[in-house]
Amino acid sequence: MQLEKIKTPGLSHLSYLVGSGGQAAVIDPRRDCAVYVEKARAAGLEITHIFETHRNEDLVSGAPILAAMTGATVLHGPNPEQPVVYAETVRNGDCFSIGQLEIRVLETPGHTDDHLAYALFDTAYPDKAVGVFTGDALFVGDVGRTDFYPERRREVAGLLYDSLQDILALGDQALIYPAHGAGSVCGSGMAEREFSTVGHERMNNPRLQINDREAFIDFKTSENHYQPPYFRLMERLNMEGGEAPPVVMRPRNLSLKQLHDCDADHLIDIREPMAYASGHLPGSMSLPVNMLPAFAGWFIEEGQSLVLIASDEEQLATAMEHLVRIAFDNVIGGYVGVVPAAAKGEQMQQAPMIDTTEVENRLNNAQNWTLLDVRDIDERNTNAIEGSQHIYVGHLNERWHELDQSRHYTLMCASGARATIAAGWLASRGFEHIDIYLGSMGAWQATHK
Repeated sequence: MQLEKIKTPGLSHLSYLVGSGGQAAVIDPRRDCAVYVEKARAAGLEITHIFETHRNEDLVSGAPILAAMTGATVLHGPNPEQPVVYAETVRNGDCFSIGQLEIRVLETPGHTDDHLAYALFDTAYPDKAVGVFTGDALFVGDVGRTDFYPERRREVAGLLYDSLQDILALGDQALIYPAHGAGSVCGSGMAEREFSTVGHERMNNPRLQINDREAFIDFKTSENHYQPPYFRLMERLNMEGGEAPPVVMRPRNLSLKQLHDCDADHLIDIREPMAYASGHLPGSMSLPVNMLPAFAGWFIEEGQSLVLIASDEEQLATAMEHLVRIAFDNVIGGYVGVVPAAAKGEQMQQAPMIDTTEVENRLNNAQNWTLLDVRDIDERNTNAIEGSQHIYVGHLNERWHELDQSRHYTLMCASGARATIAAGWLASRGFEHIDIYLGSMGAWQATHK
């Protein structure tokens, strides 16, 4: 008997391979899904079933691709809007045998209408569930977001409350296997730990301490969540079935001349923020490699072409993995020669950094200047610098039009990383009078205790 978690870095996506008696099932596979086949074969297992907990919004499902590779059947929940074309619909109470194991379907709407949880039973000990694959209904330390149906906000929050009661009814002994861990955009309060039980969550999960249904609904409808534009692309692909990823998960190397001649829609500098600020190619925007999963979907549109500018080949390979998992495959190539290019006289741009003393001076004296806070609204509501303006970094993809290019802007966030993304985006849109508050709110609080 085998149960293995496969984690997708960046997206904090968790999928699972569970097997017994020569058979295996995969729960919520990612798009680059050869890993499941390799692990199953190594364990002498044949993948016969693929279970999806819901229509994902933050990544492309690998279910139709894995089904084509293995001949396995894909199972998905009922969707009143549009059926998932590559899957068979399952409903509450349906059961599936995987060797000695049994997987029982629970309809758990709320996060999405089609959401399912899958209770895992060992038929040798059938009285209580061994575990439950909770998808985006229940996380370690949090519960799923309910903002995808804004016209039905209170209804779907109530549905999630009811669904959580069904999961809790499986018993405190049941291990929980969620679809995401800390860092995912699908929840804001997840624990760093990726293991728990129903009983532990019942006692310690703050959201499960809200025992009144109406109070739970009030809480969920008051939450603030952001929906990047790429969510709509993910939703469509996960209804229709996305294509297999590129065979070679690494962009081809470009010379500097090829980079200049390629006419890409975006030049994306994936180096560290300080490297970008110190010197970058004109017209490039900053999206550090570890921040690509969270922010690429705000600034890149479906089908747009990309060139990646990196410090080394490893960064390029990692960036390509992140992008492929959210269906941004149109990568013309990668370039790793910024420093040598500068040494040969290639024109570079900088993103100047300023410190707290300069920010204070400007707040008191500067004309035609704005301190632009690009943190999320919850951070802003907790602590803000008086006199600053707020636009969330992702919303700059459209709201940059509202800004005056003749005005001087200093970008700030919590530390300076998101501020660098914002500064790079504005610079790529033609803004010339911008700089970054190094240390941002962290530095401000350190000097204003």
